[in-house]
Amino acid sequence: MSDILTQLQESMDLLCTMFIAGLYYVERHHDLSPFSAADKIPDLKADQPKEVDTLDPQAFQDGQAEIARDLIVQAQRIEYLVSELPGLQNSEVDQLRIIAGLEEEIAGLEAQRAQAVREAEEVLAQLDGLLRRVQRPSN
Repeated sequence: MSDILTQLQESMDLLCTMFIAGLYYVERHHDLSPFSAADKIPDLKADQPKEVDTLDPQAFQDGQAEIARDLIVQAQRIEYLVSELPGLQNSEVDQLRIIAGLEEEIAGLEAQRAQAVREAEEVLAQLDGLLRRVQRPSN
């Protein structure tokens, strides 16, 4: 499972894709009603593709309602992921204190790592010394 920030980014990308798909649906399936008396719907030539595939009003509204529900569900998922981000319950001072504690912990772990590296080098040097002292048996 990916971390919360990755999930949040993927959810935001999906929400944007859903908005685009919703706009495409409305643009592609609306009825060809003019907004005002001055608007004119052009006649299509026989070889020209249809730009609008008009749906009956009930099917169009049902499609819009489904798109709206999906957008709401996705927005709620994003809100949930945001609420799960660490540190939202803490003030800036608390977060700085937590960061300082983590930095101290990292410094301690780094010291342990450095000590382990030194010990490994010592053991390697001892092993090298032992191997150099070992003589091959003569035939």
